[in-house]
Amino acid sequence: MSLGWLQAGTVPRLAVGPHAGIAWPIQREILFTVHDLCTILPATQEDGPGVYNQTSANIGYAWKDGNVSAGPSVAFYVMPACGITLCGRVGGLAVGGHAQANAYVAGPLGVSMSANVNWVGGSSLVLPGYVSVVIVVGPVLRWSTQ
Repeated sequence: MSLGWLQAGTVPRLAVGPHAGIAWPIQREILFTVHDLCTILPATQEDGPGVYNQTSANIGYAWKDGNVSAGPSVAFYVMPACGITLCGRVGGLAVGGHAQANAYVAGPLGVSMSANVNWVGGSSLVLPGYVSVVIVVGPVLRWSTQ
């Protein structure tokens, strides 16, 4: 689980949600990873809830107590957003990039930091084309087969 902020347009919103990843070693320290982050935007008084589900395929570097990875991403979203003059619901697909760092501080337990940047909007009157930024920090649990 994670807690963070999502900003699409001019208004940042609280975001919570689960994220999961699977990493496969390509070589001793090089990883191929797949991450999925399902961000839920709780309803506010004027807007309903939203969802922003982002999936990425990354290449990364690992060491004993952590790893970092980065790569392209795709996101599906339906969420409230505000542009310069209008607010409303937007939905669609977005492409962009993802970066993640995991630090294991107590055996398999650690902290995960993730950033996603995607292009949202397109033909919407609310967001005619805008960058969405999702930053989350939360606990991480490492399972491994050895």
